[in-house]
Amino acid sequence: MEITKEKKMYLRIRNLCGILGVVLPWLALLSAGIASHPSNEWWWSISATYYQSPALVGVLIPASLVLITYVGYDKLDNIITSLSGIFGLGIVLFPCKVSWIEAGTHVGFFQIPIQTSNILHTACAALFFLLLAYNSAFLFTKTGGEMTDRKKIRNKIYKFCGWGMIAVELCFVLLVIIPTPGWWTMIIEIILLHLFGASWLVKGEAIKWLNDE
Repeated sequence: MEITKEKKMYLRIRNLCGILGVVLPWLALLSAGIASHPSNEWWWSISATYYQSPALVGVLIPASLVLITYVGYDKLDNIITSLSGIFGLGIVLFPCKVSWIEAGTHVGFFQIPIQTSNILHTACAALFFLLLAYNSAFLFTKTGGEMTDRKKIRNKIYKFCGWGMIAVELCFVLLVIIPTPGWWTMIIEIILLHLFGASWLVKGEAIKWLNDE
């Protein structure tokens, strides 16, 4: 069966989201790694690279705009993806706090105190990944007809990615409660972005052997 131009467009959009998710942590680390380092903690989170490299802004803003403009199968799908994009923009608009910038310093697009910006940044990041997890576990798994064997496999991947993101976010909460090395945040963010990217790449039919005949 020939793929329509409309479907090709949707597949490209989904694959673009998936690729941006997988590429973001490594591009951020690479670009920040070759910049001057204000502290040994420069690599402890992707968000911290905001102050050294344009990678976070350059990748997350396009990905967020794609999510906002993405047209899903129904109203709920549109709401979830649009809100995901809005909170993705919030991650960039409200930078996190870092050890090398003094408390009270005004940062970000709106030039608000860094402590306030950090609260908004954390909330946006948590909601961003929770909505993406919901999208993967509950919306990508829907089917409009008879479920093929390959669709069943894809659904297992979607659920693994969705529930995996939720589990990893819970781990992040534990990091706040239990004293741990700061670089664990980077590891958690990398896992989250790879789960998000994998889910969207499968949805974009980038992995041929998972697609229906």
